[in-house]
Amino acid sequence: MRFTPSFLDEIKARLPVSEVVRRRVKLTKAGREFKGLSPFTSEKSPSFFVNDQKMAWFDFSSGRNGNVFDFVMETEGLTFPEAVERLAAEAGLALPTETPETRAREQRRATLTEVLELAAAFFETELQGRAGARARGYLADRGLGAAAQKQFRIGYSPNERYALREHLASKGASVETMCEAGLLVHGDEIPVPYDRFRDRVMFPICDRAGHVIAFGGRALDKEVSAKYLNSPETPLFHKGSVLYNHHNARKAAHDRGSIIAVEGYVDVISMTVAGFPNVVAPLGTALTADQCDLLWRMGEEPVLCFDGDRAGRKAAHRAIDTALPLIGPGKSLRFAFLPEGQDPDDLARSGGQTAIAEVLGGAKPLVDVLWTREAEAGPLDTPERRAALERRLSDLVKEIKDETLRKYYRDEIMARLDAMQGRQPGGASGRGRGGGKWSGRPAQGGGGKFSKRDFGQPAGYLFSPPSISPSLAHSQVFSRGAGIPRREAEILVNVLHHPGLLARHLEDLAEVEFTSRDAEKLKAALTALAAETFADFVELRLAVDACGLQSTRELIETAAQPYPWSIKPEAAELDAERVLQQALALHRRARALHRELKSAERALGEEANEQNLARLREIQAELTGIEGREAAVEGFGLSSGRQGQAL
Repeated sequence: MRFTPSFLDEIKARLPVSEVVRRRVKLTKAGREFKGLSPFTSEKSPSFFVNDQKMAWFDFSSGRNGNVFDFVMETEGLTFPEAVERLAAEAGLALPTETPETRAREQRRATLTEVLELAAAFFETELQGRAGARARGYLADRGLGAAAQKQFRIGYSPNERYALREHLASKGASVETMCEAGLLVHGDEIPVPYDRFRDRVMFPICDRAGHVIAFGGRALDKEVSAKYLNSPETPLFHKGSVLYNHHNARKAAHDRGSIIAVEGYVDVISMTVAGFPNVVAPLGTALTADQCDLLWRMGEEPVLCFDGDRAGRKAAHRAIDTALPLIGPGKSLRFAFLPEGQDPDDLARSGGQTAIAEVLGGAKPLVDVLWTREAEAGPLDTPERRAALERRLSDLVKEIKDETLRKYYRDEIMARLDAMQGRQPGGASGRGRGGGKWSGRPAQGGGGKFSKRDFGQPAGYLFSPPSISPSLAHSQVFSRGAGIPRREAEILVNVLHHPGLLARHLEDLAEVEFTSRDAEKLKAALTALAAETFADFVELRLAVDACGLQSTRELIETAAQPYPWSIKPEAAELDAERVLQQALALHRRARALHRELKSAERALGEEANEQNLARLREIQAELTGIEGREAAVEGFGLSSGRQGQAL
């Protein structure tokens, strides 16, 4: 049986490689990949890697690699058709029946793709011609020069009724095909179909493989009712299942370990020009479940970057409602809000890379935005209104399908409600954590009264933090808000004190995951400044402060004190570099172990056996060793004139 490329692509899109491989290989998370022991050779150290973004696996011990079909064939001895049949069933897809009709339909799809490619080339040519002068002026005003126009294949549709139709007809395309591709407006009351896009800047929309499947057009005439116009639904294009720039952003997201979603075409292009190629956009509609799935295939916590106005907040709130039933461990969202009155395009042109990095560094987790939305929905100055808030939050948390995550959200919301009303967690309110019940009763004691100051003007944040033990307050769980882990601070201070390390280790620094929000903000600023040259550490500090991060820098410098000799400005850069490399390696390993620990805890909770318990203890022991060990350089001090000291 012959399987069409679109059918095979749909199977690969529905079945992550790691999900299939995991049935035969025990996989653990390793950065943005998974690793395990080779199923083809006998080995003690993992050399088998799976990358869901690339839809591929790599076995370095045997030299084999391939996609999900290759793995099933290699490990189960199946033929290609048998492997496709097996995986199609798992993906919930019916096998295509090869008939004259299906062959004709696939040929039709290929024909539509060819016509759309011809249309894209036509629009590109028109942009560079005499008729495209006004469009080029618009793009220049938006900071999108020739390089960006070429990279994104931006074009122009002439202000003529039949220009595209006549051009495509001269290439042999039929009117029927043009209509089916969404390029012409047609109907029973339209005797002669005409061009859908006229006098518009044209943005080709591509599928995952980079094939043009539709267009978005931006009107140049301000009097036109539809500022942006997308292609209609076609056999190739389903608006809610596509992300603009997906084909380019996939690799960039893998390289950078994150994916960003903005609202429009120009926002995507401006962000890319500013140095953030890992950016996509939905197509003029609220984020859909299918688009969330596409985002999660590129990153565990996509950042949704919205305008700072009311419309931007509404878009964020709609995204929350879509995502809540879908989130789970390793699948959530973060929200970055731009300054009032600015969109990503404005910020890219006014503040450049540094300003964007600062906004992205301040992205809020989903639970924060959910809490703010509900707490600021209206006054909370009566028992009834506070009870309504609690009921709304309770109902929303119930939408989370993942049982473990639902429990943590419930506990988090309870803690915030308790703190907002000045109650001890699980205390006098009668809402014990164990029972998981939500009551609307006010705290007893003090007459059960609430002040207008507390509830008249809700800010959406905790009025006072929940009471926690000193040991918990200093643990990794609360490191985001209550302090900066010393190793994270020392890594950043080392780079601050030795600017030469920034350019040489930019990729390593950009990829490292910090638990502290302040550390992430400073890291983002440093990576944004990497292209510049600094004479000494004083100049680099001044550049960081100019980004509005002086207080953040000072906080991190305080967290790293007393400075080990190896990261002080007077230490030789060679010594500092060796220590930085080892500190980064230790930090990456610690982060990987934390992820493995969570997985082991889940496994033990699901099945309490000796094997799972032993695995948990093994990870805990290694993590304890990692956390207690700092980077030490063999021969350290030869360049600095110091004897070996540990960082």
